[in-house]
Amino acid sequence: MRKPSAYNQVISLLQELHRCYPTYNLGRHIATALDEYGDIWGMTDNEILFALRRYKTQLDMDIRRSEAYELQRIIQDGLDLDNILKEEDNGDY
Repeated sequence: MRKPSAYNQVISLLQELHRCYPTYNLGRHIATALDEYGDIWGMTDNEILFALRRYKTQLDMDIRRSEAYELQRIIQDGLDLDNILKEEDNGDY
């Protein structure tokens, strides 16, 4: 069986991005993925595929890290609530 063309892989990846991040529009995905490339008119399908894969990987890592970090920060802030309130009362924040 033949490997799908880079063009078809780009389309599939955009569909996957839409499924994983339904609140992000197509323009946001494309603009962010290709932001570092400047003149995109001459980009090949393979270059666009590479950029989108890289973007998706970064997006997946950022989302996971952000959620885990935020959860940990909320838990830690809850445990340190007395200290935080004392600092605010003393104007040390």
